[in-house]
Amino acid sequence: MNDTIKMMLNHRSIRKFKDDPLSQEDITTIIQAAQMASTSSFIQAYTIIGVTNKAVKSELAHLSGPQPYVEQNGHFFVFCADLYRHTIAGTMEKTAVTTSLESTEKFMVAVIDASLAAQNATIAAESMGYGICYIGGLRNDMEKVSQLLSLPDYVIPLFGLAVGIPDTQSDQKPRLPMNSIYYENTYPNDTHTIYTDLESYNDTIANYYNERTHGERQDRWTEQVSRMLNKPKRTDMKKVVQQKGFLRD
Repeated sequence: MNDTIKMMLNHRSIRKFKDDPLSQEDITTIIQAAQMASTSSFIQAYTIIGVTNKAVKSELAHLSGPQPYVEQNGHFFVFCADLYRHTIAGTMEKTAVTTSLESTEKFMVAVIDASLAAQNATIAAESMGYGICYIGGLRNDMEKVSQLLSLPDYVIPLFGLAVGIPDTQSDQKPRLPMNSIYYENTYPNDTHTIYTDLESYNDTIANYYNERTHGERQDRWTEQVSRMLNKPKRTDMKKVVQQKGFLRD
């Protein structure tokens, strides 16, 4: 097992960072690594916003939860699905592109491109000794975040990435066992097997929380996710996404 894989297998979210900013050289390296991620048809449908304005970071921290580590970190990146520059490309080439850009397919491409770039950025940052935490809470109010970052139509904020020197070392949550997420050739049609695997994983997670909280918490994984999914969240998202020019076809 090489050092890169060891580092990836040691990943955990960091939610408390030292008050040390990233150097411009490290920021540049992280962005360059992100840019080398795979991209569908070379479309490169994403933009990364580095937020350094303290007032804006404070507002993003509030909108996200509040989550103080959005404000207190070495550097905060916002990854956006971006098809705006492609509207300009169409204008430059006198080619109609709007129908394609507003399709579900290109929305998926932009989201996937941004996600691949972000994971490259994460691996680069962690290889440099930094910790990271993804911030999906930016989607609590995509419209407000768009206004704060002056995002034009065809650009939407997907998530943030807090990066910095860890001030504490978080526990690593056990993932689903491999046989629950990797199947060969076809998806299993044996519900009993999936049920049995989840029961086993429930025991693993309950033990994890029990040890971590000294017996104060013992909830199971299926209990946790079912509770979370019981009430839909961010139900205005489709409206905001469509207002920005995505998912109209």
